[in-house]
Amino acid sequence: MSAPSRWLVQQESVHADCRVFKVHKEHCSHPLNGREGDFFVLHSRDWVLALPVTKDGRLIMTRQWRFGARRVSTEPPGGIIDAGEDPAAAAMRETEEETGFIGGRAELLGTCSPNPAIQSNRCHFILIEGVTPGGRTDPDEHEEIQVLALRPEAALDALSSDEGAHALALLALHRLRAARPALFTPSS
Repeated sequence: MSAPSRWLVQQESVHADCRVFKVHKEHCSHPLNGREGDFFVLHSRDWVLALPVTKDGRLIMTRQWRFGARRVSTEPPGGIIDAGEDPAAAAMRETEEETGFIGGRAELLGTCSPNPAIQSNRCHFILIEGVTPGGRTDPDEHEEIQVLALRPEAALDALSSDEGAHALALLALHRLRAARPALFTPSS
């Protein structure tokens, strides 16, 4: 079987503006056999998930209500990257806004496409080592956030055993374990 072809977007329009993303209707055609179809793609700015780690090796996590899943979710702080904002700066901003932890040294651990079948954006995973409390929280209007300071291995174990876990949060923790395996050594 030959490699898949790159379909051509013939026409594109905004189908719905949903505040944090826009749904675009894209009429596409196959470049070789002429097949055509309408596809709906969610367009959003890129996202960031921060992995803030304290000087004593605790991972700062949040617990908050997630309307899509209709449940409380444990996950790293994160959110939408502002226009023109660097992912590392966004991770530090989101960490302070959601948890009150500040400072540290930021490092990109990786990037992924959350759901390339229907979304155009990417998610960046940023490690922030050496965070300390002392910043000012500024949650969004509908956010109620509980801040947790967990051993990284305990956070990964908890998310791994949760069938409803935030998939990107789980991937972020696996990226952290690959980059800093010593953080995942059980304490004695």
